[in-house]
Amino acid sequence: MVFLGFLLVAAALVVAVGVVLDNTGPVHLTLFGETVPGVDDQWQVFLAGAAVALVFIAGAMLTFLGAGRVMRARRDLRYLREEHEESLSTLEMEKRQLQRELARIRQSAAAAQPAAAQPAAPETGVPVPAGAATRPVAAASRQQNPAASPFFHRNE
Repeated sequence: MVFLGFLLVAAALVVAVGVVLDNTGPVHLTLFGETVPGVDDQWQVFLAGAAVALVFIAGAMLTFLGAGRVMRARRDLRYLREEHEESLSTLEMEKRQLQRELARIRQSAAAAQPAAAQPAAPETGVPVPAGAATRPVAAASRQQNPAASPFFHRNE
């Protein structure tokens, strides 16, 4: 749209310059060395100038409208990009908060279990849940806290 506007403006300027430079007589309309047929009176020359002016105005309008549309689109994209970045940072903060809360809940659940109910590991003397040697660590933590979501046990 902007290109079309520039093209129309350029065409109108070329025609106007051609008319001005080639017309030395008061009633003859010559364009690029050729006499325009059907234009014999001054009012016809005036109407030709008005038509050139209308083409110029239409081209200028198309140029400005196209440029305005491009500027609005860029502004909207910038706003959407900023909004997206803001929502991502908010989600990341919420994720960190939920991870801290989950770790705190897991620690309090592990501390609440009685140490006497768990057999001690022979090498370290630390209580180990039953079947921990045969299960992966994530499965052991799920057994300790059955309400924990499997979402937080994924490796990221």
